[in-house]
Amino acid sequence: MLTRFAPSPTGDLHLGHAYSAVLAHSAARAAGGQFLIRIDDIDGSRSREAYVGASLADLAWLGLAWEGDPVRQSARLGDYAAALDTLRARDLVYPCFCTRADIAASLSAPHGPSGAVYPGTCRDLTPAERERRIAAEPHCWRLDTAQALAVVGDLGWAEQGQGMRPADPLAHGDIVLARKDAPASYHLASTLDDANMGVTHVIRGADLIASTDVHRLLQALLDLPTPVYRHHPLVCGPDGQRLAKRDAAASLASLRASGVAGETLAINLRAGRLPTGYSLQMP
Repeated sequence: MLTRFAPSPTGDLHLGHAYSAVLAHSAARAAGGQFLIRIDDIDGSRSREAYVGASLADLAWLGLAWEGDPVRQSARLGDYAAALDTLRARDLVYPCFCTRADIAASLSAPHGPSGAVYPGTCRDLTPAERERRIAAEPHCWRLDTAQALAVVGDLGWAEQGQGMRPADPLAHGDIVLARKDAPASYHLASTLDDANMGVTHVIRGADLIASTDVHRLLQALLDLPTPVYRHHPLVCGPDGQRLAKRDAAASLASLRASGVAGETLAINLRAGRLPTGYSLQMP
Protein backbone atom coordinates (compact mmCIF):
# COMPACT_ATOMS: atom_id res chain seq x y z
CA MET A 1 0.00 0.00 0.00
CA LEU A 2 1.17 3.49 -0.83
CA THR A 3 -0.80 6.51 0.39
CA ARG A 4 -0.16 10.22 0.18
CA PHE A 5 -1.09 13.54 1.73
CA ALA A 6 -1.11 16.52 -0.63
CA PRO A 7 -1.41 19.94 1.01
CA SER A 8 -1.64 23.15 -1.00
CA PRO A 9 0.73 25.80 0.42
CA THR A 10 -1.88 28.56 0.44
CA GLY A 11 -2.47 28.78 4.20
CA ASP A 12 -2.00 27.01 7.52
CA LEU A 13 -3.10 23.40 7.93
CA HIS A 14 -6.08 22.84 10.24
CA LEU A 15 -7.70 19.96 12.08
CA GLY A 16 -9.35 18.68 8.90
CA HIS A 17 -5.99 18.38 7.17
CA ALA A 18 -4.56 16.64 10.23
CA TYR A 19 -7.39 14.11 10.26
CA SER A 20 -6.86 13.25 6.59
CA ALA A 21 -3.08 12.99 6.97
CA VAL A 22 -3.37 10.80 10.06
CA LEU A 23 -5.75 8.39 8.33
CA ALA A 24 -3.53 8.11 5.25
CA HIS A 25 -0.41 7.62 7.37
CA SER A 26 -2.07 5.03 9.62
CA ALA A 27 -3.42 3.02 6.69
CA ALA A 28 0.00 2.78 5.10
CA ARG A 29 1.76 1.87 8.33
CA ALA A 30 -0.83 -0.77 9.26
CA ALA A 31 -0.27 -2.46 5.89
CA GLY A 32 3.52 -2.21 6.04
CA GLY A 33 3.40 0.27 3.17
CA GLN A 34 4.62 3.78 2.43
CA PHE A 35 3.31 7.27 3.13
CA LEU A 36 4.36 10.09 0.80
CA ILE A 37 3.95 13.86 0.79
CA ARG A 38 3.09 15.90 -2.29
CA ILE A 39 3.09 19.69 -2.29
CA ASP A 40 0.32 20.89 -4.59
CA ASP A 41 2.00 24.19 -5.43
CA ILE A 42 0.82 24.56 -9.01
CA ASP A 43 -1.12 27.75 -8.21
CA GLY A 44 1.74 30.20 -8.53
CA SER A 45 -0.36 33.22 -7.58
CA ARG A 46 -1.42 31.83 -4.19
CA SER A 47 1.27 29.33 -3.17
CA ARG A 48 3.81 30.53 -0.60
CA GLU A 49 7.05 28.79 0.30
CA ALA A 50 6.53 29.73 3.96
CA TYR A 51 3.44 27.51 4.02
CA VAL A 52 5.43 24.58 2.64
CA GLY A 53 7.76 24.68 5.62
CA ALA A 54 4.87 25.25 8.01
CA SER A 55 2.95 22.27 6.65
CA LEU A 56 5.91 19.93 6.97
CA ALA A 57 6.52 21.21 10.51
CA ASP A 58 2.87 20.51 11.38
CA LEU A 59 3.10 16.94 10.09
CA ALA A 60 6.31 16.34 12.03
CA TRP A 61 4.63 17.76 15.16
CA LEU A 62 1.86 15.20 14.71
CA GLY A 63 4.51 12.48 14.61
CA LEU A 64 3.86 11.54 11.00
CA ALA A 65 7.00 10.39 9.18
CA TRP A 66 7.08 10.07 5.40
CA GLU A 67 9.31 8.37 2.87
CA GLY A 68 11.62 10.40 0.63
CA ASP A 69 11.48 14.06 -0.25
CA PRO A 70 8.10 15.68 -0.83
CA VAL A 71 7.03 15.71 -4.48
CA ARG A 72 6.46 19.19 -5.94
CA GLN A 73 3.78 19.73 -8.55
CA SER A 74 5.72 22.77 -9.75
CA ALA A 75 8.49 20.39 -10.85
CA ARG A 76 6.13 18.35 -13.03
CA LEU A 77 4.79 20.95 -15.45
CA GLY A 78 6.27 19.13 -18.44
CA ASP A 79 4.29 15.98 -17.62
CA TYR A 80 1.05 17.95 -17.44
CA ALA A 81 1.78 19.63 -20.77
CA ALA A 82 2.54 16.26 -22.38
CA ALA A 83 -0.76 14.79 -21.17
CA LEU A 84 -2.65 17.81 -22.48
CA ASP A 85 -0.88 17.43 -25.83
CA THR A 86 -1.96 13.78 -25.95
CA LEU A 87 -5.60 14.72 -25.41
CA ARG A 88 -5.31 17.58 -27.88
CA ALA A 89 -3.93 15.25 -30.55
CA ARG A 90 -6.97 13.01 -30.05
CA ASP A 91 -9.29 16.01 -30.45
CA LEU A 92 -10.65 15.55 -26.91
CA VAL A 93 -9.93 19.07 -25.66
CA TYR A 94 -10.77 22.49 -27.04
CA PRO A 95 -9.85 26.10 -26.23
CA CYS A 96 -12.43 28.11 -24.30
CA PHE A 97 -12.44 31.92 -24.27
CA CYS A 98 -15.35 32.44 -21.86
CA THR A 99 -14.82 34.22 -18.57
CA ARG A 100 -16.42 33.14 -15.32
CA ALA A 101 -18.77 36.09 -15.67
CA ASP A 102 -19.77 34.88 -19.13
CA ILE A 103 -20.63 31.45 -17.77
CA ALA A 104 -22.50 32.82 -14.75
CA ALA A 105 -24.56 35.05 -17.04
CA SER A 106 -25.49 32.22 -19.37
CA LEU A 107 -29.11 31.20 -18.90
CA SER A 108 -28.32 27.80 -20.38
CA ALA A 109 -25.68 26.89 -17.78
CA PRO A 110 -27.03 23.99 -15.67
CA HIS A 111 -25.71 23.17 -12.20
CA GLY A 112 -23.63 20.14 -11.31
CA PRO A 113 -21.67 18.84 -8.31
CA SER A 114 -19.28 21.84 -8.39
CA GLY A 115 -21.72 24.60 -9.31
CA ALA A 116 -22.51 26.02 -12.72
CA VAL A 117 -21.70 23.60 -15.54
CA TYR A 118 -20.11 25.07 -18.64
CA PRO A 119 -22.78 25.30 -21.37
CA GLY A 120 -20.39 24.45 -24.22
CA THR A 121 -20.26 27.90 -25.80
CA CYS A 122 -16.82 27.40 -27.40
CA ARG A 123 -17.13 23.70 -28.16
CA ASP A 124 -18.29 24.14 -31.74
CA LEU A 125 -16.00 26.95 -32.90
CA THR A 126 -14.41 26.25 -36.26
CA PRO A 127 -10.71 25.32 -36.35
CA ALA A 128 -9.93 28.62 -38.08
CA GLU A 129 -11.73 30.66 -35.43
CA ARG A 130 -10.02 28.73 -32.64
CA GLU A 131 -6.57 29.44 -34.08
CA ARG A 132 -7.34 33.11 -34.63
CA ARG A 133 -8.61 33.60 -31.10
CA ILE A 134 -5.87 31.52 -29.44
CA ALA A 135 -3.32 33.98 -30.80
CA ALA A 136 -5.17 37.00 -29.46
CA GLU A 137 -7.22 36.06 -26.38
CA PRO A 138 -6.68 34.48 -22.96
CA HIS A 139 -8.11 30.98 -22.90
CA CYS A 140 -8.29 27.73 -21.02
CA TRP A 141 -8.46 24.17 -22.33
CA ARG A 142 -11.56 22.11 -21.64
CA LEU A 143 -12.18 18.40 -21.94
CA ASP A 144 -15.00 17.46 -24.30
CA THR A 145 -16.50 15.16 -21.70
CA ALA A 146 -19.20 13.61 -23.87
CA GLN A 147 -16.67 12.82 -26.60
CA ALA A 148 -14.28 11.39 -24.02
CA LEU A 149 -16.97 9.13 -22.60
CA ALA A 150 -17.80 7.95 -26.11
CA VAL A 151 -14.17 6.78 -26.35
CA VAL A 152 -13.91 4.95 -23.01
CA GLY A 153 -17.49 3.85 -22.29
CA ASP A 154 -18.99 3.28 -18.84
CA LEU A 155 -16.70 3.74 -15.87
CA GLY A 156 -16.61 2.95 -12.18
CA TRP A 157 -14.25 3.08 -9.21
CA ALA A 158 -13.82 1.20 -5.94
CA GLU A 159 -14.72 2.90 -2.67
CA GLN A 160 -13.05 1.02 0.18
CA GLY A 161 -15.61 -0.97 2.15
CA GLN A 162 -18.44 -0.06 -0.24
CA GLY A 163 -17.55 -1.83 -3.47
CA MET A 164 -17.78 -0.34 -6.96
CA ARG A 165 -19.46 2.98 -7.67
CA PRO A 166 -20.52 4.14 -11.14
CA ALA A 167 -18.75 7.27 -12.35
CA ASP A 168 -20.74 10.20 -13.71
CA PRO A 169 -18.21 12.69 -15.13
CA LEU A 170 -20.81 14.08 -17.51
CA ALA A 171 -22.48 15.77 -14.53
CA HIS A 172 -19.44 18.07 -14.36
CA GLY A 173 -19.73 19.18 -17.98
CA ASP A 174 -16.63 20.09 -19.97
CA ILE A 175 -14.11 20.55 -17.17
CA VAL A 176 -11.07 22.83 -17.35
CA LEU A 177 -7.78 20.95 -17.68
CA ALA A 178 -5.46 23.97 -18.00
CA ARG A 179 -5.72 27.75 -17.73
CA LYS A 180 -3.55 30.61 -18.85
CA ASP A 181 -2.45 31.23 -15.25
CA ALA A 182 -2.16 27.53 -14.31
CA PRO A 183 -0.66 24.88 -16.62
CA ALA A 184 -2.91 22.16 -15.20
CA SER A 185 -6.12 21.99 -13.23
CA TYR A 186 -6.44 20.16 -9.93
CA HIS A 187 -8.15 17.30 -11.76
CA LEU A 188 -5.41 16.76 -14.31
CA ALA A 189 -2.44 17.34 -12.01
CA SER A 190 -3.72 15.19 -9.15
CA THR A 191 -4.66 12.31 -11.45
CA LEU A 192 -1.27 12.29 -13.15
CA ASP A 193 0.64 12.70 -9.90
CA ASP A 194 -1.11 9.86 -8.10
CA ALA A 195 -0.21 7.56 -11.01
CA ASN A 196 3.37 8.81 -11.22
CA MET A 197 3.88 8.37 -7.48
CA GLY A 198 2.45 4.85 -7.53
CA VAL A 199 -0.35 5.69 -5.10
CA THR A 200 -2.49 2.59 -4.50
CA HIS A 201 -4.99 4.07 -2.03
CA VAL A 202 -6.28 7.66 -2.13
CA ILE A 203 -7.59 8.70 1.29
CA ARG A 204 -9.24 12.13 1.27
CA GLY A 205 -12.29 14.10 2.34
CA ALA A 206 -15.79 13.24 1.22
CA ASP A 207 -16.10 16.66 -0.42
CA LEU A 208 -14.03 15.16 -3.26
CA ILE A 209 -16.27 12.17 -3.98
CA ALA A 210 -17.75 13.82 -7.07
CA SER A 211 -14.29 14.80 -8.33
CA THR A 212 -13.36 11.12 -8.37
CA ASP A 213 -15.73 10.66 -11.31
CA VAL A 214 -13.61 13.10 -13.32
CA HIS A 215 -10.35 11.51 -12.18
CA ARG A 216 -11.60 8.09 -13.24
CA LEU A 217 -12.34 9.42 -16.73
CA LEU A 218 -8.86 10.93 -17.04
CA GLN A 219 -7.29 7.67 -15.87
CA ALA A 220 -9.14 5.79 -18.60
CA LEU A 221 -8.21 8.32 -21.29
CA LEU A 222 -4.52 8.39 -20.34
CA ASP A 223 -4.20 4.64 -19.58
CA LEU A 224 -3.38 5.21 -15.91
CA PRO A 225 -3.98 2.81 -13.01
CA THR A 226 -6.99 3.39 -10.76
CA PRO A 227 -6.33 3.50 -7.00
CA VAL A 228 -8.74 2.33 -4.35
CA TYR A 229 -10.50 5.35 -2.84
CA ARG A 230 -11.57 6.08 0.72
CA HIS A 231 -13.49 9.29 1.32
CA HIS A 232 -13.72 10.16 4.99
CA PRO A 233 -16.09 12.50 6.88
CA LEU A 234 -15.14 16.15 7.13
CA VAL A 235 -14.10 17.92 10.32
CA CYS A 236 -16.63 20.63 11.13
CA GLY A 237 -16.39 23.47 13.61
CA PRO A 238 -18.74 24.50 16.43
CA ASP A 239 -20.95 26.19 13.82
CA GLY A 240 -21.43 22.92 11.97
CA GLN A 241 -19.54 24.16 8.90
CA ARG A 242 -16.54 22.32 7.50
CA LEU A 243 -13.21 23.87 8.37
CA ALA A 244 -11.39 26.22 5.99
CA LYS A 245 -7.92 27.70 6.10
CA ARG A 246 -9.39 30.98 7.34
CA ASP A 247 -10.47 29.23 10.58
CA ALA A 248 -7.47 30.35 12.61
CA ALA A 249 -8.66 28.76 15.86
CA ALA A 250 -8.53 25.31 14.27
CA SER A 251 -5.10 25.74 12.69
CA LEU A 252 -2.46 23.28 13.82
CA ALA A 253 -0.11 26.18 14.49
CA SER A 254 -2.57 27.69 16.97
CA LEU A 255 -3.13 24.33 18.68
CA ARG A 256 0.61 23.82 18.99
CA ALA A 257 1.03 27.33 20.40
CA SER A 258 -1.67 26.62 23.00
CA GLY A 259 0.30 23.66 24.33
CA VAL A 260 -1.49 20.76 22.64
CA ALA A 261 0.77 17.72 22.20
CA GLY A 262 0.88 16.81 18.52
CA GLU A 263 1.32 13.06 18.89
CA THR A 264 -1.51 12.91 21.42
CA LEU A 265 -3.74 14.80 18.99
CA ALA A 266 -2.81 12.30 16.25
CA ILE A 267 -3.72 9.36 18.49
CA ASN A 268 -7.09 10.92 19.21
CA LEU A 269 -7.76 11.71 15.55
CA ARG A 270 -6.86 8.16 14.61
CA ALA A 271 -9.57 6.98 17.01
CA GLY A 272 -12.09 9.53 15.72
CA ARG A 273 -11.85 11.71 18.83
CA LEU A 274 -11.80 15.45 18.14
CA PRO A 275 -11.26 18.44 20.43
CA THR A 276 -14.38 19.75 22.16
CA GLY A 277 -16.71 21.56 19.79
CA TYR A 278 -15.56 19.81 16.63
CA SER A 279 -17.33 16.97 14.88
CA LEU A 280 -17.08 14.61 11.90
CA GLN A 281 -19.80 14.95 9.27
CA MET A 282 -20.47 13.69 5.78
CA PRO A 283 -21.39 16.44 3.32
